[in-house]
Amino acid sequence: MVIMQTTVSHAWSEESMEAKARWFQALSMEERMEVFCAFTDLILSLNPRLPDLKDAQQLKRRIRILSNA
Repeated sequence: MVIMQTTVSHAWSEESMEAKARWFQALSMEERMEVFCAFTDLILSLNPRLPDLKDAQQLKRRIRILSNA
């Protein structure tokens, strides 16, 4: 008999970008779409007028991502 111990951690150290990427990559395509739709629903519930904004412009410069790793 195998007993699995599950714990919930709230430590920031266990929420690195690498850990999040590994979690996301482990999802199936269907699960990834469900997460994407859930985020979209959340964003639209916070700002329902977001689709009405027509002034978005593409950036013409590079974006640099900084990490404290």
